[in-house]
Amino acid sequence: MFKKFRYKDSNHIINEIQLELKWMYVYIKKYKLDIGIYIILGIVATLMSLSSNVGSKYLIDAVTEQDSSKIGIIILIIILMAIGNIIITAISNRISAKINIKVGNEIKQDIYDKIINIDWESMNTYHSGDLLNRLTNDTNTVATSVLGWIPNLITKSIQFISTLCVILYYDTTMAVIAMLSAPVSIIISKILMKKMRKFNQEIRQASSEVMSFNEETFQNLQSIKAFNLIDIFSDKLRCVQKNYADVSLGYNKFSIYTSSFMSFIGTFVSYACFGWGVYRLWSGHITYGTMTLFLQLSGKLSSSFSSLINLVPSAIGATTSAGRIMEVSELPREIIKDEKLVDELYKTINESGLDIEIKNVNFSYSNKNVLVLENANISANSGEIVALVGPSGEGKTTMMRILLGLLNINDGEAIIKDKSNRSCNISASTRKLMAYVPQEKTMFSGTIAENMRMVKPEATDLEIIEALKISCAYDFIKKLPNGINSRIGERGNGFSEGQNQRLSIARALLRNSPILLLDEATSALDVATERKVLKNIMEMNNNRTCIVTTHRPSVLTMCDKVYKISQCKVTEVTSKEVEKMVVDF
Repeated sequence: MFKKFRYKDSNHIINEIQLELKWMYVYIKKYKLDIGIYIILGIVATLMSLSSNVGSKYLIDAVTEQDSSKIGIIILIIILMAIGNIIITAISNRISAKINIKVGNEIKQDIYDKIINIDWESMNTYHSGDLLNRLTNDTNTVATSVLGWIPNLITKSIQFISTLCVILYYDTTMAVIAMLSAPVSIIISKILMKKMRKFNQEIRQASSEVMSFNEETFQNLQSIKAFNLIDIFSDKLRCVQKNYADVSLGYNKFSIYTSSFMSFIGTFVSYACFGWGVYRLWSGHITYGTMTLFLQLSGKLSSSFSSLINLVPSAIGATTSAGRIMEVSELPREIIKDEKLVDELYKTINESGLDIEIKNVNFSYSNKNVLVLENANISANSGEIVALVGPSGEGKTTMMRILLGLLNINDGEAIIKDKSNRSCNISASTRKLMAYVPQEKTMFSGTIAENMRMVKPEATDLEIIEALKISCAYDFIKKLPNGINSRIGERGNGFSEGQNQRLSIARALLRNSPILLLDEATSALDVATERKVLKNIMEMNNNRTCIVTTHRPSVLTMCDKVYKISQCKVTEVTSKEVEKMVVDF
């Protein structure tokens, strides 16, 4: 019963590895010409090395027999083979480097594109540090294996077969002795395959945990310092590192045991070959040159076979990494709807603006199965400012994510339509009709101008300055030594929360989209500046549809409609209720 279970389990692992190899082949086949050249060079180098070994036999025989007529030509052949080997090795190393970089970059580009197009909710189940680890370390492992494993399988196999053939030609018994370790190695590799794969998965998971911890630490360094948590986080790092060390040392211990056992078998075979060669030399059946050849070839045969066996852990490591990349790359893509109609609407956005309608929408996060919105109804017409208010965690940001097409509704209708009643479903495709400003910092490292031109690469300096003026950001930008060419640190470092928000608003305005979504985007501004920014936004484009979420009722009097989101319900707030909110605040 146990054997039957182990057989099925082994087959399951082999099937997984086959799928991962097929995935790797998609990238490998694009470079099959380069890889083919690399393999051919490896084979030529192997045959030249073997020829040098055979040449050394005849050289020693010529010396011992004092046959000077052959010595010169043999030495010349050996030297030419050695020089050829050096040249081929140099060419192979160059090709290897080029292919590794090409394959690595292509896989990273492909996986990067897939990750940023993954359904937002699905991607949120992974830590960004884990995704980064898969994108870097795992893709490097796969790229390296393209030349570090697959071509080696071919070249080492040919080296093994050709060496075995030469030994068989000179002495069949020697070949049999040299192959004694083969069945043992094959059986052990098959038995230990499951354990190798498990260790590889654990090590990569532990590595992701370390990277995730470090990334999160640096992202929240200000808070860590502010709350005096440096010692606590240092201790946490040591715990995470200890876990990684324990897993790595466990694999190291396992590797030492298996490699030591294989080394013992290899040493036994080597001494057996040596003993047989000494016996054959003593009995006069072989010459000193043949004895030297046997010693060289038995070592080469054992080495090439060990290399083939050692490709098993390498293959498992590569396929494990491939599996981790596949897991992410096969997550569901974002839903794109009505793409052609969205393109048509985009071409006519400046004519009359766009309206948004949310009708009887139900939504719950798939990983929580808790209803967040129930029969929600919201309408926002062009030229209007519509506010979403309510307690924290009740669904305001969720509604914004639905409007952005980041989340897919369970039931109901979420549409954008123009004045001629052409309507399209809200999805990833409708984002080109929107500009979005979240509460958190969204500035990237670079200059202010570079950040602005992310949404409009062709924007002139005057257009950038105008957008900064509308968002009330130019007052502090013009005081900087380099103006709009001043640098911004990572996540807006060097600027206050309020300055970052105004810069983010300016970038959104530069895009000049018919729909503007502000998610607590003015929370760090004083009331007067907040009202001035909103007034400027609407005066800039009378047809713009603006939806804001806010905890501050002070701007609600500027809004055409106010909706309250609380306990899964969305209700429209009357003007009297708005006035009461302002007074109570």
